Amino acid sequence: MDFDLTDEQELIRSSARDFTDREVIERARENARNHHFDLELVRKVAKQGYLGAIVPQEYGGAGLDYISYGLIVEEIGRGDSALRTVISVQTSLVCSAILKWGSEEQKRHYLPKLCSGEWLGCFGLTEPESGSDAASLRTRATRTDSGWVLNGSKMWISMGNHAKVALIFAQTDPEKGHRGLACFLVDTDQDGFQPQEIEHKMGLHASDTAAISLDEVKVGPDEMLGQIGDGFKVAMSALDSGRYSVAAGCVGICQGCVEESVRYSQERVQFGRPIASFQLIQAMIADMVLKTDASRLLVWRAGFLKDKGRPNTTETSIAKLHATEAAQWCANTAIQVHGGAGYVDDHPVERYLRDVRVTTLYEGTSQIQRLIIGRAKTGINAFVPQ
Repeated sequence: MDFDLTDEQELIRSSARDFTDREVIERARENARNHHFDLELVRKVAKQGYLGAIVPQEYGGAGLDYISYGLIVEEIGRGDSALRTVISVQTSLVCSAILKWGSEEQKRHYLPKLCSGEWLGCFGLTEPESGSDAASLRTRATRTDSGWVLNGSKMWISMGNHAKVALIFAQTDPEKGHRGLACFLVDTDQDGFQPQEIEHKMGLHASDTAAISLDEVKVGPDEMLGQIGDGFKVAMSALDSGRYSVAAGCVGICQGCVEESVRYSQERVQFGRPIASFQLIQAMIADMVLKTDASRLLVWRAGFLKDKGRPNTTETSIAKLHATEAAQWCANTAIQVHGGAGYVDDHPVERYLRDVRVTTLYEGTSQIQRLIIGRAKTGINAFVPQ
């Protein structure tokens, strides 16, 4: 296996790092403090080609491979997880689902607008009573003479307040279970689509998170992704891509923790010398480096398999599980290295810890990832009664 990046990948990585250092980091603290969803910064990200990076150029994307996409997300994640969330949702959940399951007409209508940032999208799967159990959706889709009508609610939907198009998963026939699920492309500009901002979050203060009420929301007859019964497969394939981007973003958090801890420990003097000279400080930094490198290599393996078109659900779950848990540990340890200074947002490690906590919950909890891995190794599905 070749661990060297290509010249193009190295250029993409350095460009993303420069963009993050120049545009993202300087805004991240103030955006978090003010709970500000920075649309101006989102537009700058779009101009870089980071929204829809893996979408082919014929549909308005950058046509990049998954390794390159992971490098971009890592660098943005190092700067600001809230902004990384925009890229993950727009690219991995919305664009990838349309690319894989959409008709040619749907691809040409939606993807250029999403890749350019003209439109934002959201992924409406989770409900107040349906999280890990994605097949138990209560949102209902009723067929009409002019298409479909949706009724129900969604919860914890990133970008739900700003999205122009929403991928809404709904049940067409409760008796069919997951075989009755369908995914609809919903125009949010109608009275029945009612988002409400979720406030008082622990982290991701600069990210838009919504609860959505669907009251007689109308969908055209040609606005379904795939067919009735494909909804569950649409969701799982999108989550495979989404988990990859979350893992890559968490590698960025790990890397940021290493860099900030090294910088601070070299500057902070105690007992007449930099604390970087203390053995226990070096041990903490060494463990952060270990977890960072291991997480990055797991992300690269998943990306390699995706680029080859080979099965990668298990490997993606491994990368997501390891990187999110590692990033949580690194953020906590980085605050320990900083001491009291790490407990306030003068240093980014405080924000790293608050923002990273949710990564072990969304797009499949750490426990769900373990069940996916266990199912692959034992051949026994722990999600259903035996």
